Formats: sequence, structure tokens, C-alpha cells
Amino acid sequence: MPHPPRRPSPPTGPPPPFSRRRVLLGTGALALGSALGAAGCAPAPGSGSTTQVRFWSLFQGGDGARVQTMLDAVREQAPHLDVTPSTLAWGPPYYTKLAVASVGGRAPETAVLHLSRLPGYAPGGLLEPFDLDLLAEFGVTAEDFVPDLWERGIHDGATYAVPLDTHPVIVFYDAEVADRAGLLDGDGKLTGMDSPEGFLAASRALAEAGGGNGVSYGHVNDDSQGWRLFWMLYNQTGASMELPGGGPAVFDRDAALRVYSFLAELLDGRTSEPDLDYPTALAAFASGRSAMLVCGEWELPYLSEHVENLGAAPFPTVFDQPGGYADSHAFVLPRQGDPDPARVRAAHEFVALMVRNSLIWGEAGHIPAYSPIAQSPEYLALDPQSDYAAAGETPVLDPEVWFAGAGSRFHSDVSEALRTALTGDGPEAAVDHLGRTLDSWAARTNPGGQE
Repeated sequence: MPHPPRRPSPPTGPPPPFSRRRVLLGTGALALGSALGAAGCAPAPGSGSTTQVRFWSLFQGGDGARVQTMLDAVREQAPHLDVTPSTLAWGPPYYTKLAVASVGGRAPETAVLHLSRLPGYAPGGLLEPFDLDLLAEFGVTAEDFVPDLWERGIHDGATYAVPLDTHPVIVFYDAEVADRAGLLDGDGKLTGMDSPEGFLAASRALAEAGGGNGVSYGHVNDDSQGWRLFWMLYNQTGASMELPGGGPAVFDRDAALRVYSFLAELLDGRTSEPDLDYPTALAAFASGRSAMLVCGEWELPYLSEHVENLGAAPFPTVFDQPGGYADSHAFVLPRQGDPDPARVRAAHEFVALMVRNSLIWGEAGHIPAYSPIAQSPEYLALDPQSDYAAAGETPVLDPEVWFAGAGSRFHSDVSEALRTALTGDGPEAAVDHLGRTLDSWAARTNPGGQE
């Protein structure tokens, strides 16, 4: 999800220009990774040399350092794999290069793809399906993942993606201010925000207790944030949306109005500012000018450095059912012009080892998708990760259409509707704006020739 200076558009959300992300990689993570990697790592019978696995990703900064640590663990556990990583620029450049490489048959053996982008790749023949028997041989099966997440990687009955993580939108808060505002229960956990009225009252109580803003959220001049916030809350109402090829879009206008009206009341300029962009919202919370921040868990390393009493929790169930906007970094197998069976096997082993070493990834704030890690004592001992880990069980991913997903122009277009609700003509106009935008995208022709 898009970003500026600190790291080029991270997995989700823009980092502040002044951010420093330290790499906190515990030796316990490597130890657990070594234990998990003990089985299923032998080379194919009769192979006596290394097999190359070219690996493309978009991880830079702190995330890039953690991936490097995971790669070091893989090399230690499987020295017969010659892993050659390449880091490409985040966003449209990455996805364009991946598509071009697949079309030309010059793609790497494996790559990272946001799961939300899969509908634009798997149907068009840009990816190869995974061999589930091979994955199982290396210790990874469908049963090891949250069903909704795993199923998003399936197209026409074949599995095209193996999730590494879930990275949801959550709430970070100043625990000391939240306590003064009466929002912590007997166990010190956030409470009282599970309704529109409760959330609004909590925002005002936080502002009063902290002497600043209640909730910070950056959406103006951002390419994704307005859509993420709307889509999360819209799904919480239980409403559905259909974006059939050729259109028109079908969505619940009453539910959309309910969401935009709530946000207009929340971000009314009294206790929560309506015109913050991502870096200024992040800075407001990190400097104590607001007591709560709605953003992705990927900001945990930065916030841990700047907020002394940092608390975190899944985004509250404001409406009728739980759900937090999320995406997932997943491993895929780009289409090869002339696939080498040995490299295909090696790619499966590499992917399995990476997810089995994902405790390191969990230290960065991401929720490991691989259940044996996500449910391990080592992960559950991480603080505050364990406090928001439940958000990984109810992820709200983008609609399954070719034009949606991380880094897409669709995100920036639909985000405009929230700006209409807050700083334009109001919630009803925002619903009309959203409808026109959805119709426009549904009517477009997929350049890949697939709907």
C-alpha cells in the first residue's frame, strides 16, 4: 500500500519523511525458524549441486532487512538452494515489470504479489499454479492458513498464491490517555468503541483526556487511505458490492451513506481533523497531538520508537460484523517460458521455508499467515502484536476484480469520494460520486483480455 520518503510505498500506507525504522530481529525467531526448517529441506534425490531460485520482491527499508534475515535462515536450512533476490520499486513499476517478464517468459522462479492483485494476473495466464503435493512435502498445506485468505489465492480450482502475512488496518493508541479517558477494561484492553455512538464518544473522550485530537487518520492527497477506510466500514455493515464486467456497479447506497455520514461526524474538525494526509496523521500521533491513529500494523516499528505507552487493537466493530481492511503479501510463481522442473521444485521449497520462517516477519508488526507461526508461543508473546493478532482472522480484502488492489489507480479514484463527504458537498454527494466512479471502472475493458 503506497508510501513516500521513508521507504518507497511500503506494503500499505505512506511513512513519514522523518521516520527511522530499526530492525528488531530476535534470536528466538531464527531459532524457531531453524527448528521448523529441519524437516522437508533435503534436495531432490540424486541432486548434488545447488539449484537457483530467483526471487523478486518490493520490500525495502526495515521490511527489506527482515526479508534478508529470513533469506539467511533459508540459506542455512537449505544450502542446496541458490537464492538470488532482487528488490524492485514498489507500486505500478513493480507490477508492470512482473507482468512484462511473465509475458516474455523471462520471469523469476518466484515473486511477491499483493493478494489483492491476483485477479489481474492469474486469469490472464501470467502465473503458474502451485503443486500442492510439493508444498505439502515441504511442510505447508492449505489447512495451515485462515480459510478466507487461502481461498483468495485460488482461481479456477488451482492455487496461485501462498500467503506470507495479513497486514490489516488497526488502531494504535496512547494507553495512558486511553486510561484517563475511561476506555480501558480491567485487563488494560481497549473497550467501548463497538458502535458508531461509542466510537464517536471515545474520540471526544480521548481528545479531552489528551488535550489534542481524538483520532488521527490520513486520507487527503493519499492514493488509498480513503478507500480502505470506507471499504472496511462498508463491509462491517454486511452490505455487498458487485462490479461485473461492463457494469453497472451494484452496491448498497444506504449502507454507503451510513458509512460516509459516520465518518463526516467523526472527522468533523472538532475532535478529529478532516484534512490530514498520511504523514501528518502519523506525525500527530507519534508526537502526542492525537491519542489514537487508524492505520496499518506495518507502522509498528516506527511507532514503537516514538510512543512511550503504545497500545494496539483490531479496528473496532463499529457496525454489524467484525472486519479490518487488509491485504496480504503472497508468494506466486510467474509464468516461465521453459520451466526447469528442478527450479520449480526448488521454488516450492523456498516458498515453504519462507512462510515457516515468518516469525521474523511477525516481529515487524505483520501477522503471519502461516498458522503454526501465528499460533506459536513465540509469536503470541510479542507485544503489542498479540493484542491485534485477531485482526488476521477477519480480513477485508479488495473486491475480486482485475482493476483493484494495492497500488492501483482504482484506489486513488474511489478515495476521492471520502474527500467529497468530508470537505466537499457532504455524505449524499459522496455516495453519488462513489457510484459514478464504480460504474466507470466496471465498464472498462481488462487489457489482459480476462474479466
